Amino acid sequence: MTEAVAIHPSAIVDEGAQIGAGSRVWHFAHVCAGARVGQGVSLGQNVFVGNQVVIGDRCKIQNNVSVYDGVTLEEGVFCGPSMVFTNVHNPRALIERKSEYRATRVKKGATLGANCTIVCGVTIDEYAFIGAGTVINRDVPAYALMVGVPARQIGWMSEFGERLNLPLHGRAEVTCPRTGTRYVLNGSTLRASRVDAGD
Repeated sequence: MTEAVAIHPSAIVDEGAQIGAGSRVWHFAHVCAGARVGQGVSLGQNVFVGNQVVIGDRCKIQNNVSVYDGVTLEEGVFCGPSMVFTNVHNPRALIERKSEYRATRVKKGATLGANCTIVCGVTIDEYAFIGAGTVINRDVPAYALMVGVPARQIGWMSEFGERLNLPLHGRAEVTCPRTGTRYVLNGSTLRASRVDAGD
């Protein structure tokens, strides 16, 4: 049996919006007509989702987040309270720049902490972790732990959401005690593999 979509009476979901089974739309949220929202998604209080937005399955978007046109969230992305997306690089109130939107992609499992800002046109790779209040103005590698204004990488995070005991660069590896996933650092790239996968 397919789980129903739950939409609070105060929320506005425009005709044509696609919302997957089991998703929840909370108080005063607004989902525009062209939005595509996956299954099991939570859209918190006062969330806005634009027309040209794709939100993957099982994303959690906390209160007071606006997901503007040009933003794509893959599966399992967490958007903390009041974090900010943008879609115009050099906005002016008196200049129309809707044709200049820059796309932003946040890949599977990434976390965007409370009050962080994502400047448009970047890709945040899978399972990256953006600390609260951080400003992202360039691409972020997979599993990177980013903090500061502007952001700098200070470490690596596991898929489970815990900091890994690895240097920023070089050759090293560690196994997550929670999941058994092995993380292998080669230069400045971190890759994950299951120990039971035979690699």
